Amino acid sequence: MTLTRKPLLRTAYKAEPKPAKGPKRSTLKSRGPKMTPIRKSAQGEECTLRFPCCNHRNDTTVWCHSNRYEDGKGAGLKARDEEGAYGCFACHSFLDGGYAGHMARSLVDKYFDLARTESQRILKRKGLMK
Repeated sequence: MTLTRKPLLRTAYKAEPKPAKGPKRSTLKSRGPKMTPIRKSAQGEECTLRFPCCNHRNDTTVWCHSNRYEDGKGAGLKARDEEGAYGCFACHSFLDGGYAGHMARSLVDKYFDLARTESQRILKRKGLMK
């Protein structure tokens, strides 16, 4: 038995109809954090965390969010902006886990609570918090 091949029939290419254009949905992460007035207010402020590693550089100050669940922190979520403090780059890094093996968590929390109180006082003075 021998097999014979038949040539394929050529047909016109038919493109599938395109779906109607709607709003584009991005599957990528956002381009960065949303800059709120409280976060912007950190520029040039003095560090309120003042951990032993503090570099006292106002040009590196950012708004440091709380790492506590009670303040709104969760998996993939930042705490509310009101629950934060002004911190230099070194203190912010230290707060976000750099203290391990150097300082007890309870002491880090005390530093943060004092800094938060001072930062909230500054925000109220600036009119960014009630």
